Amino acid sequence: MTTLRTPGDSSAGSRSIAAEWFARGVGFVGGGLFIYALVNGLVEASNVVLLFFLALLLGSALTPLVDRLRGVLPVGRGASLLLVYVSFFAVVIVMGLVIVPGALNQVSDLVAALPPALQRARDATDNLQPQALRSSLDAIIDAAQKALNGGPSGPPAPGQVVETGLAALSVVVDVTTCLALVYFWLTERARLQRYVLSFVPAERRAGVREGWNEVEVRLGNWVRGQLTLMGAMAVMTGTAYSVLGLPSALLLALIAGLAEVIPIVGPALGVGPAIIVALTLRPDVLPLVIVAYVIIQFVEGNVLVPVIMRNAIGVSPLIILLSLLIGTAIAGFIGALVSVPVAASIEAILERLQDRDVPVAEDAAAARTTTNEEMTGDDEDGHPIRLPASQA
Repeated sequence: MTTLRTPGDSSAGSRSIAAEWFARGVGFVGGGLFIYALVNGLVEASNVVLLFFLALLLGSALTPLVDRLRGVLPVGRGASLLLVYVSFFAVVIVMGLVIVPGALNQVSDLVAALPPALQRARDATDNLQPQALRSSLDAIIDAAQKALNGGPSGPPAPGQVVETGLAALSVVVDVTTCLALVYFWLTERARLQRYVLSFVPAERRAGVREGWNEVEVRLGNWVRGQLTLMGAMAVMTGTAYSVLGLPSALLLALIAGLAEVIPIVGPALGVGPAIIVALTLRPDVLPLVIVAYVIIQFVEGNVLVPVIMRNAIGVSPLIILLSLLIGTAIAGFIGALVSVPVAASIEAILERLQDRDVPVAEDAAAARTTTNEEMTGDDEDGHPIRLPASQA
């Protein structure tokens, strides 16, 4: 029996299709506006996002220690975290009492020794030829002399005092907030993870949980690896400068260790003060300082970084370099600082997304065997006959 459609049925179907497409369009536009507003909100709150990311890094680095304490001591997670905090601050205070006074004394000695050294350098350039080279060196010496003498004498202006106080207060508030975020993240992490996973389909929750944990593991490994590199650089440079008899070896070692946190250009910035001190106070050891820097840089770049950071985050040196360049181009120093852990997190997520039972190599080999079959003619019905390439 043939069913006849009336004009009313056709118009109703058209209205239904139009309503469906209208709803899809509204949903698409609404989703785009939501994403746009979310991105703008994150950009406006970039300081808060950065602070939370730093807290996440510290929390990921402290998680293994907190879990180990929970396994050894019959205490809860909050008490374990407090013990870790107390131990951390105790180590910082002890290092401060041992290292900082000596470094400050060396700063005073270095400031007192630089004016005569600058005057000797100025005397040495008086008869230097050509004239352009002498003028350039005199300009450098004048700039160093001006920086050493400091700004204008007299008490600071009231506005400068207020601005400095507000900056110091902001730093204190940021540090306190970061520590509070670390504490609450570690204590509420399991509950927050369960809450987020409740929005994920049940069959995918295990994979999402494993990916989440893998990201945190890599972030924690990066923090511990970076601290290891900073300590190794400080020890190597401090030992080399002490053996060479370079003044203020402890202070220069601290500068080199702290500069290691700056990607790519950190080692060069760290050795700059040592070269300046050697050039002004101990010109006789300047060649040895340069040789020591080259050796330390070779060990750092070819041994420590590949071994420590590759084992820490599982990212190849090529990806690390590319992430540093991209992060620097996007957000300058801050972008470079967080680019490597962000790249490690993205790689961990991508690995979970392409997780498969059959390895890629075996799957590709099977596909290659299939595609490499060759035509050997037609059968009786005219259909092509396919045989493996090995039997063709």
